[in-house]
Amino acid sequence: MLDLGIKHTLMIDRDTPPGLFLTQDSTEEEVLLPNKYKPEQFEIGDHLEVFVYLDFDERPVATTLEPKVMLDEFAFLKCVDSNDFGAFLDWGLEKHLFVPHIEQAYRMVEGDHYLIFCYLDEQTNRLVASSRVNKFVDNTILTVEHFDEVDLIVTNPTDMGYNVIINEIHSGLLYKDEVFQDLKTGDILKGIIKKIRPDNKIDVSLQRPGYRGIEPNADKIMEVLQATEDGFLSLHDKSKPELIYDTVHLSKKAFKKAIGTLYKNRQITIENGVGIYIQK
Repeated sequence: MLDLGIKHTLMIDRDTPPGLFLTQDSTEEEVLLPNKYKPEQFEIGDHLEVFVYLDFDERPVATTLEPKVMLDEFAFLKCVDSNDFGAFLDWGLEKHLFVPHIEQAYRMVEGDHYLIFCYLDEQTNRLVASSRVNKFVDNTILTVEHFDEVDLIVTNPTDMGYNVIINEIHSGLLYKDEVFQDLKTGDILKGIIKKIRPDNKIDVSLQRPGYRGIEPNADKIMEVLQATEDGFLSLHDKSKPELIYDTVHLSKKAFKKAIGTLYKNRQITIENGVGIYIQK
């Protein structure tokens, strides 16, 4: 059987009343693409990219629809039904994605959204989802290093900040005093590995730490200054962190370091309590 939960590029083998039968070039495995997904124009021997999963009768079927999540991926999906059997999520396909009760961190409610992981249940050979996402991240062997740029998914807020998933592999922590925007579960961000602790716990930041971030941040400030009508920003060391972030998307600490670099390079003039100007 073709692997479920991923995309395949398959060849059109034959046209039948139910739809097109597609095959892999290297095997005799085949799968049905129902008529509703059949392209308007095609020829036998053409190749199509399709997603394969189980239909309502638990048979492998192909679709040209784009799933919102695939095998071994995280996604933030809406619950469309919750009953005695489990919950069902909208993942962009005709048949909804099933979440067994045992795989719900807490009882899912119809209409709410949840961060989930899609996996193959080896006992039933079905694609299912779990909101117990911490089961699917592991920091035993790390694939990241200090200062690496990484993809982050926000899992939940904590007293210290936000727990995040790093590159869909590891868990990490984003401290709240380094966040200057509203974050919620399921948000996808770019971040930097700030610190790796001896126990392999990872701290992340939304900005490059230390000297590595000064030059890019200085360039960012110059771009904003150059986009203004008079080359002026009313930002200074007394400005509120929220205002600085809204204007140049930097923390106050990163902003002060960056304008220090620009001032030393004679690219800007600083007027205390007023703002910064492009050096004439």
